[in-house]
Amino acid sequence: MRDLATEFEAERGRLLAVAHRMLGSRSEAEDAVQETWLRYAGALADPAARAEIRELSAWLTTTCARICLDVLRSARVRREAYPGQWLPEPVVGQVGAAAPTDGYAPDPAERAVRTDQVGTALLVVLERLAPEQRVALVLHDVFAVPFARVADVLGTTEVAARQLASRARRAVTAPDVPRHTADPAEQRRVLQAFVAATESGELDPLLRLLAPDVVFVGDSGGHFPAARRPVVGADAVGRFALGLFGRAGRYTHRVLARPVLVDGVLGLQIETTHTDGRPIRMVTALAVHEGRITGVFNQLNPEKLTDLPPLGDDDRWPPRW
Repeated sequence: MRDLATEFEAERGRLLAVAHRMLGSRSEAEDAVQETWLRYAGALADPAARAEIRELSAWLTTTCARICLDVLRSARVRREAYPGQWLPEPVVGQVGAAAPTDGYAPDPAERAVRTDQVGTALLVVLERLAPEQRVALVLHDVFAVPFARVADVLGTTEVAARQLASRARRAVTAPDVPRHTADPAEQRRVLQAFVAATESGELDPLLRLLAPDVVFVGDSGGHFPAARRPVVGADAVGRFALGLFGRAGRYTHRVLARPVLVDGVLGLQIETTHTDGRPIRMVTALAVHEGRITGVFNQLNPEKLTDLPPLGDDDRWPPRW
């Protein structure tokens, strides 16, 4: 069992990346990887059975993908009953930490989501896809799994798997999808300008940063007031953002904020107190394309923010860079 555990741990990071891209939930991804371990240990504890597995990484990826497919199919019912707008659980990291790239498909020409391989924007648009389309796209275009193996996961033909991935690519590159192509330097410049514009309390500086079709999505899980539909358009999003962030420095309660990586993209972690005395923790991510903000994603559902690192007294609003 010790040897099995060692082999599995070497693959855990890749499996977690696969599961998170498929499920959009860190906790569900961890559960899927744990179930993969249980199936691995059960099936391969026999040395003879283990010897039949020529590519352990491929076997584990296939098993994990099948588990995720089952979760996605059952999750549809839960998502339809979700109160308000839905966003994935953010994976929050320190600024300066490199986004994981091991295991991703190497050829940009083959990947419709090459520039969008990280970020909340990608996870949000993946929610548009049918479970089979999402699995096909993530496995092949993001993790370079051959279509023959994708077909095996889906229980279909290789031709059908290609068609599923093709439909998924068209969906994630549709004109109304928030694009995120900015490198870290541009992300930082735009986020700094966004904070400064909201601090000014004036709409015009903010409008210059927003794409005409920018979208603002907020997920409170019903715990706090939030728009039940996406706010769309520069003027509407600008006014909404001023109302949300422009008062931060003038709140009666203290506001703490820190730049963080949100699913590998620069964003903000914010803490304050609701008017009813309840603490509010919030993670905000931006999608940036050609110097303008195409999407603002605001996660404030406390059930999805349980693993956030705490902010300290030095993390005052406006955030320090």
